[in-house]
Amino acid sequence: MRITKVSYERLNLKLSEPYTIAYETISKTTNFILKIETDSSLVGYGCAAPDIEVTQETAADVEQAINQTIIPYLINENPFHYARIIDDLRGLLKVKSSAIAMVDLALLDLVAKKCDVPLYQFLGGYRTEIATSITIGILPLDKTLEQASDFIARGFSIIKVKGGLSLEEDIQKMIRLRENHPKLILRFDGNQGYSVEDSLAFVKATENVGIEIFEQPTKVGKDERMGEVTNQVAIPVMADESLKTLKDAFRLAQNERLDMVNIKLQKVGGILEGMHINSVAKSAKLEAMVGCIDECGLGISAGLHFALSRPNIKYADLDGHLDIEEDPFKKLFRLEKGILYPSEYPGLGKITL
Repeated sequence: MRITKVSYERLNLKLSEPYTIAYETISKTTNFILKIETDSSLVGYGCAAPDIEVTQETAADVEQAINQTIIPYLINENPFHYARIIDDLRGLLKVKSSAIAMVDLALLDLVAKKCDVPLYQFLGGYRTEIATSITIGILPLDKTLEQASDFIARGFSIIKVKGGLSLEEDIQKMIRLRENHPKLILRFDGNQGYSVEDSLAFVKATENVGIEIFEQPTKVGKDERMGEVTNQVAIPVMADESLKTLKDAFRLAQNERLDMVNIKLQKVGGILEGMHINSVAKSAKLEAMVGCIDECGLGISAGLHFALSRPNIKYADLDGHLDIEEDPFKKLFRLEKGILYPSEYPGLGKITL
């Protein structure tokens, strides 16, 4: 099987409900859809979702990479050589994250289709479903409680709350959520908004809430601060923005700065690199979660297949598609009562564009 044609589509997508995190408010996203055609009847698709804060790329960076490097390089390549192709592109591209992830996903989509199995089965097929959290951005207390009730009514049992702007408000929200919903699984994401002192105060004030995961409380580039928090609290501390590469995973694990890792395919450069990071985490006895950014259903589908393939990945935060208007990939998987189920079509699912 050889690649004969490579094309792409740029999707400028609006969010039905803008949301706020500790460092920005988001109302739209740009996704790129890569289409790889072969000398067989098989076609592979991949998604890039550049985000200057998360992937260090702009949409213009990714579009330039596609036109100047990715398309010329891929022609006549064998998709089964995906490890070499990805390694070569890492050396050729100035941007390394979502652009690489897009190629990685499209190649693996093709390989799984050639094997006539869903991608999660090709990758290992450890489980067939996984629960996802759904996220509440930074909102006033009343709006937070209202949105939580709405999500629960829709069948979700895990809610992640964004914070980091006001310690007092964050504490109040988590306490009230627990009072209103005793059985709800709660996670909290500080999005780098806390100092060490704030982090410790938050955990102490919410110790009766039963928070499952405390995500990225302190700023990127200050590993020792996250390590201080990790070593002084009972709640598992998870790295997100601090973990973008395999080297980051090794450094953080080696120095015992964290309890968990958040592997976002767009952030780390695809499934192949995600597997390496997960292996480092497993060797350090750290559990993993597969997260996402503002990705259409194609990107979420890839995260789902990856999450289902490995025993060490026990958590999912794959809700980035839910507020995207006019998403052409909504039917690549099922979401029922907060549980994600993959398509049983080969690859990432049945795609018709």
